Amino acid sequence: MTAREILSPGKTVAERNPLRMVEADMPLLEVLPRLLDTPMREIGVSDGEVSIGVIDQASMLEGIGKMIAARDDCSTITVECRPEEYSASLLAHAVEDSDAHLVDLITTPQEDGKMQITLRVRHSDPSAAVRSLERYEFHVVDAHGNEDGSRDAAIAAERLLALQTLLNV
Repeated sequence: MTAREILSPGKTVAERNPLRMVEADMPLLEVLPRLLDTPMREIGVSDGEVSIGVIDQASMLEGIGKMIAARDDCSTITVECRPEEYSASLLAHAVEDSDAHLVDLITTPQEDGKMQITLRVRHSDPSAAVRSLERYEFHVVDAHGNEDGSRDAAIAAERLLALQTLLNV
């Protein structure tokens, strides 16, 4: 997603007079730190020599929200490691070894020099993926499952018992 795709509706550069400008084809994740550095939390967008609009906090938040796929069946796992130990492909492999799919992977540098990696895993219970990540020697800091997943599992178990009962009749 680029700056051109998240322009704030109804705002023009002329009426806002932003202090900073970015190019229209700049990736959203590169625009974000520049937006946060501006005092008014607004940044102008230009396409070559032509100013085409303004990005404000609301339009940035909406753009980032569109980048994150909404999934009700996902768990969130947080892993820490040193930068030289980081491998996105190895993390994905560890998750897939637990018969789960990696939906998102977001890295964040920490003040102590380590990296914190947040994984969204398409599985309502993260325990299998946590065990697999630990087998791959990743340090799991936190894991949250989908609370509705346990309810869904109970409903599925009840349905399976009902089906077995019908088959035994």
